[in-house]
Amino acid sequence: MSKTVDALGQLCPIPVIKAKKALREVDDVTVLVDNEISAQNLEKMAKQLGYTHSTEKKDGAYHVHIQKAKESSVEQLDTYEMDEEDIKLAATHHKDQSYVVAISTDRMGQGDDELGKQLIKGFIYALTEQDVLPDKILFYNGGVKLTTEGSESLEDLKSLEERGVEIQSCGLCLNFFGLTEKLQVGSITNLYAVLEQLRKANRVVRP
Repeated sequence: MSKTVDALGQLCPIPVIKAKKALREVDDVTVLVDNEISAQNLEKMAKQLGYTHSTEKKDGAYHVHIQKAKESSVEQLDTYEMDEEDIKLAATHHKDQSYVVAISTDRMGQGDDELGKQLIKGFIYALTEQDVLPDKILFYNGGVKLTTEGSESLEDLKSLEERGVEIQSCGLCLNFFGLTEKLQVGSITNLYAVLEQLRKANRVVRP
């Protein structure tokens, strides 16, 4: 059984995440992407998992065909991009995989602001697809805009909260931007608490 996944117009890692989800259901997947980097990332995933793959460009899109090896299993997908040490750590010290995500802006990286907004949206979506979810996501400075009315990431953040991830926004920051009454997900915290949680965290991830 085969399946076609339309990931046109979507930035990495979304095409890879969608491909992984499809490969849990079927053995033969074709992913449509509109840029070479996404195609290369899909090929890299297939190669690391030992799957066969081929790429064809037509009608302005890359058609990346991935087929699971006969001896492969769904569980293989969970080990993608994890080295041997990480796999052992997951098996024996699961609690040590805990981490906190700290987001200080409503865009990711420097260069183009519009691209930065797409990247942070993709980053938060990617969090929802992680095998190990963060314990907490802390928003401060411009990052609090992502937890308030009008944010394109609200659905993903609410999904994470429903699955047990604590979402906290700096109250001083919300007040500065006039967004206190527009908070849509999570709770309000203060800078002292943010510092304490970052200090005590096993690992801190910053986009």
